[in-house]
Amino acid sequence: MTKRGTNVRISALDSLSDEISACRRCPRLVAWREQVALDKRAAFLDQDYWGRPLPGFGDPAARVLLVGLAPAAHGGNRTGRVFTGDRSGDWLFAALWRTGFANQPESVAIDDGLVLSGAYVVAAVRCAPPANKPTPSERDACVPYLSRELSLLTDVRVVVALGQFAHQIVAGELGIRPRPQFAHGAEAVAPDGTVLLSSYHPSQRNTFTGRLTESMFDEVLDRARSLAGDAPPEYPIAREK
Repeated sequence: MTKRGTNVRISALDSLSDEISACRRCPRLVAWREQVALDKRAAFLDQDYWGRPLPGFGDPAARVLLVGLAPAAHGGNRTGRVFTGDRSGDWLFAALWRTGFANQPESVAIDDGLVLSGAYVVAAVRCAPPANKPTPSERDACVPYLSRELSLLTDVRVVVALGQFAHQIVAGELGIRPRPQFAHGAEAVAPDGTVLLSSYHPSQRNTFTGRLTESMFDEVLDRARSLAGDAPPEYPIAREK
């Protein structure tokens, strides 16, 4: 892509991010995210919470798109960046670093210097939901944002769905029929050739119990890079000894 084409894409993604951040479509989610931003967790009393919907984050030329469930109330809803400031994000970005998609293993704040290469991360639902459970109508209100991101991220060849919730949404958006069953490491190919690659979500429930291990997660991300036909990682792969 030419430099002008890249700049146009970045501008379009920035405009979409601004639109997402201002969204107030779902009254229950608006009330919850804003109340959480007022009733801060004790450890974060000195911080200003974001308290708004979260746009995507990453490389506009990404060939791998990762889709999670929703922001954590005191994670992304606090920091203003998807998967940032919570245990699930700790797992995700450490794995992206180990597999060469990220320049550092931690994502703690919106200005912490984190850069992704070859990957872009979004949540299927953009606001923190009560009990981490969005309603079907809230899910459906957010799906058009994912559809528009997919239309702008034209280099994406693989979509990694983190958990069954994201798996179902992505399969629908990619037009995969019949709808494939969710399983860790499962692959399905969309009519346009895009691959849906699924993984257990890096939630504490899965990581604390060993249902999802670091090696399992790394294998999914390595597979995503291979399927995407991506260039060698810009950042050195940093496997833990």
